[in-house]
Amino acid sequence: MLTGVTASAGAGAQPGGGAGAAGAAAGLRRLLDLLAGGAPAEDFARPAAEARAAGLPAAAVAEVEEATAVALRVRRTIGQHRRREAELTALFDTAGDLARLRDLDAVLRAIVHRAKLLLGTDVTYLSLNDEAAGDTYMRVTDGSVAAAFQQVRLGLGEGLGGLVAQSARPYVTSNYQADTRFRHTDAIDSAVAEEGLRAILGVPLRVGARIIGVLYAADRAPRGFTADEVALLSSLADHAAVAIDGARLLEETRAALDELNAASVTIRAHSEAMRRAERSHDRLTDLVLRGGGVTEVAVALAGLLDGGIVVHDSEGIELARAGAGPAGPPAAAAVAQSRASGRAVRAGGSWLCAVMAGPEPLGSIALTRRDGLGDADRLLFERAGVVTALLLLLGRSVAEAEDRIRGELLDDLLSGTAEPSGLSGRARRLGVNLTRGHAVFAVAAPGVPGPRLLSAVARLAQARRGLAGPHRDEVAFIAPAEEPGRLAQSVAQELGGLLDAEVTVGAAGPVDGPGGLPAAHAEARRCLAALRALGRTGRGAALADLGFVGLLIGERADLSAYVRGELGPVLDYDAERGTDLVHTLAAYFAEGSSLTRTKDVLHVHVNTVVQRLERVGTLLGRDWNTPARTLELQLALQLHRLTNSQ
Repeated sequence: MLTGVTASAGAGAQPGGGAGAAGAAAGLRRLLDLLAGGAPAEDFARPAAEARAAGLPAAAVAEVEEATAVALRVRRTIGQHRRREAELTALFDTAGDLARLRDLDAVLRAIVHRAKLLLGTDVTYLSLNDEAAGDTYMRVTDGSVAAAFQQVRLGLGEGLGGLVAQSARPYVTSNYQADTRFRHTDAIDSAVAEEGLRAILGVPLRVGARIIGVLYAADRAPRGFTADEVALLSSLADHAAVAIDGARLLEETRAALDELNAASVTIRAHSEAMRRAERSHDRLTDLVLRGGGVTEVAVALAGLLDGGIVVHDSEGIELARAGAGPAGPPAAAAVAQSRASGRAVRAGGSWLCAVMAGPEPLGSIALTRRDGLGDADRLLFERAGVVTALLLLLGRSVAEAEDRIRGELLDDLLSGTAEPSGLSGRARRLGVNLTRGHAVFAVAAPGVPGPRLLSAVARLAQARRGLAGPHRDEVAFIAPAEEPGRLAQSVAQELGGLLDAEVTVGAAGPVDGPGGLPAAHAEARRCLAALRALGRTGRGAALADLGFVGLLIGERADLSAYVRGELGPVLDYDAERGTDLVHTLAAYFAEGSSLTRTKDVLHVHVNTVVQRLERVGTLLGRDWNTPARTLELQLALQLHRLTNSQ
């Protein structure tokens, strides 16, 4: 067009035409230079102004002006292409950046920051939809300064963002507070006002047909957003949505892998724990099959669980202990809880597992020195309860058979109806040597069930290589003993502690061979009856320990032994030194414990009587002059006088 104008101007043959054509050509070249140099739009008006100022013909000026308009259009097209190229480059760069990111928070921060750079706004931010709550919430911001704005939540349809999230369409406003197209709420309006925002553009984040959130660009001054800016932010939102969904899927995949790895670790640990429990169970079972007892199982279990083990029977009596200090009976409530649940339970500072044979309680196992107990160790502990139950059942069956045999032998020994030689042989087979001196004991514990008392006495007798069993509606036992009275007192205390009750024990003997046992048993029963009659329940004694009462109820009173028991030290002193303290003591009692009358009878000074009696007190003990002791001493003095006068 420009060429045609120049040509026609040259053919017109008008005056000054050559100069006009040259001026127009110069203006055209100037416009081309401005285009090439990317000059501002206002510079493109200068060639036409210069042509008019130079006085060029109107046709030449018009040609320059027309070329100026064309140059401005070209400039705008080039600018649009360059801007589009820059936007595409930015989008490609953004897509590359987002593709490299793997952390969701980093992806979201990169999105809003790149949107702020591309659109040049004061604030950019992004909200994500909460499908469970039915709203959209602020997730990340860039350029925001108000805390309330950074935490705002928008219901679907509320505010510009809620409308975008609900309708899945971009929305733009140049003045949000005055825009009536949105459903305003106090919370949203207050947050937007606190941030000072006026112009807002929001575009949806799409993943397929699903809207996952909204991307925003906003200014604090009124502003119009062009269709190109809306398209640019929408393109960025499309890339962002894909990146967000990819990051979310990656996080879910990572979480699934973590869960899978954790599950794999758990399965391996559980499998190893099961194998360890099975090996431990096999070890305990093999120990039982090889003849091990409750103590051996307790020792093995203490080693396996690295703790202390205490085993009690159903009565709370300790059966075995390994790696633990003395422990009282387990708490009944804890045993009942374990019995009901079938599991080990925490009881104070230890773990407790009930030992059961079906519905029948056999006892309990306590594990000490262990604060925590993992599933594997807990399972092992509970399996040990099963093994212990088998042991206790087996032991009970053996004990019942053995107790029955021992009880039958004891009954024959105390009744005196069987051949003595045969009884000795039967006793030897049970580990009892009747050629040694054996004492007989009669035991009573009112309020304690017979089977429980018999079980406790049988264990005690067996520990002393003796025999125990029921005889004539009571519990009796025999055991080697040189001092039956002392052993009876010890047995009464021991059984009383085990059974938590008053246990009274009468004793007699010792006797050699089975022939004297029936008479000794009768004497032990009389001693037991005497202890009860004298109110000395909960104690143990032989007839010799009862003083003159023993003489009265005994069938064969040993007078010399009684006298020696009461006066022995005084008699020995007189025999060694030629004194007569026995005579002084007899005179003192005969004169009603009067020192004056005693010195008259003995024809000595009163101080001599006092000195002799002090010597008697040293020999017999400080209680020699108490009422109970004086009665025994006076009876012994009379027996001594009678036996010596014969």
